[in-house]
Amino acid sequence: MYGKGILKGLLVTIKHFFETYFDNIRMGKKRYETEEGIAYRSGKDAKGIFTIKYPEERMITPEAFRFIPFLIHEEAEDGSKDIRCTSCGICAVVCPSQCIWIKQVMHPKTGRPVPEPEEFFIDVDKCMNCGFCSDYCPYDSIKMDHDFELANFDRKKNNIYDMIEMSKPVSYHASIHPIGYAKEEALRKEKEARKLARAQAKLG
Repeated sequence: MYGKGILKGLLVTIKHFFETYFDNIRMGKKRYETEEGIAYRSGKDAKGIFTIKYPEERMITPEAFRFIPFLIHEEAEDGSKDIRCTSCGICAVVCPSQCIWIKQVMHPKTGRPVPEPEEFFIDVDKCMNCGFCSDYCPYDSIKMDHDFELANFDRKKNNIYDMIEMSKPVSYHASIHPIGYAKEEALRKEKEARKLARAQAKLG
């Protein structure tokens, strides 16, 4: 029984060994270090060796891939950055690992809170990459990044991100989440159209 199992395993290895050479001849230079070759070796129809030679080669990142959250800011013509976050604190409340800290801006005269974050921190070592903060944000101001190469030598210095490190433009969000961004923009335009229609109905 055990001898047959070992033999079957060796036959599978030999099969993959020879199929690798046949596939190399068939596909040529397209098999390695090309998007087509990476997609082929990542799929179910791959034959022979299907290992991706990281870091020279990288897997194609799916749009739904989730890693460290980032804050979105609008890009103004004068170069200023208008962050979408209103410091409502929903992301910090729903976070299972409690890795988000927010300090809200207080009005200097009234002492009342202003819908704007003064400080925003996230401990990336505690983050579970669950995406709850992004899913529950009512202002589409926090999204999940695709950048997972975050190795460093000083955890306390480099692994607690502040608002500057987390802030990225809308164009970056659109580049890594094209389908999601298109849906968000369609919903936003629809809401604006309904709001305009209600305002016109009141005037008319």
